[in-house]
Amino acid sequence: MEYPQLHFPPIRLKARRTGNGRTEVFDRGRGRWLVLTPEEWVRRHVVEYLKSACGFVAEQIVEEYAVDVNGMAQRADIVAIGSDAQPLVVVECKEPNVTISHETLRQAARYNATLGCRYIVITNGLTTHCFTLAADGGYVPIDHFPHFE
Repeated sequence: MEYPQLHFPPIRLKARRTGNGRTEVFDRGRGRWLVLTPEEWVRRHVVEYLKSACGFVAEQIVEEYAVDVNGMAQRADIVAIGSDAQPLVVVECKEPNVTISHETLRQAARYNATLGCRYIVITNGLTTHCFTLAADGGYVPIDHFPHFE
């Protein structure tokens, strides 16, 4: 399967092909092999970007972060933890062929109602939108991926 070049810097992945022809990549953060789906392709790029460009260390990045949304167990794709040990950024990743929409933002905002992150990022790797939490509880678009160094 061909994966598109994303609007993130190129990354190096530890990959293997399984007996049934699937490609798996090693997720160092979770210490396990994962099937390389189009969404995982985006997630791997975002995780590396958070480390290389935003100043987070691996221990501050949690993938598949458990979130309780109205009594239902959900999982945010990526949550980056700030220096105060509190969630700072929630990232919702979609496949490159999925259009980033208001529903994508609503999904991330539902997670953030519990998490209380200062920033929301929604991306399909080709289109990325970043928002900051406003004093009134709404979200204000920002024109760049937040940097935290």
